[in-house]
Amino acid sequence: QVQLVESGGGLVQAGGSLRLSCAATGRTFSSYGMGWFRQAPGKEREFVAAISWGGGSTWYAYSVKGRFTISRDNAKNTVYLQMNSLRPEDTAVYYCAASPATGAKLVLEYDYWGQGTQVTVSS
Repeated sequence: QVQLVESGGGLVQAGGSLRLSCAATGRTFSSYGMGWFRQAPGKEREFVAAISWGGGSTWYAYSVKGRFTISRDNAKNTVYLQMNSLRPEDTAVYYCAASPATGAKLVLEYDYWGQGTQVTVSS
């Protein structure tokens, strides 16, 4: 069992930055591929970014590539999402998730989910 708790969401103006954190407890954190997803009102949950077990490989959705950076600190059992140049269309609830696979981009590939943190970008 893995428990995930996100933090760092909030309200920011377009062009601004936020850093999301996801703290993990439970089974060995470093054995899981980690991902960030987001869900806007009335839309399906979508992939944002993923990182491999050791952090050496990352994957991004086309819509955030070059603006968002995923990273992890296995010593702190934490994964991060640095979001720069935010746009109103980035407004959503952001979720972190843990998968036994690496580079997973589908919701069903993830076994554990956090409760989500709201990110609102004003124009």
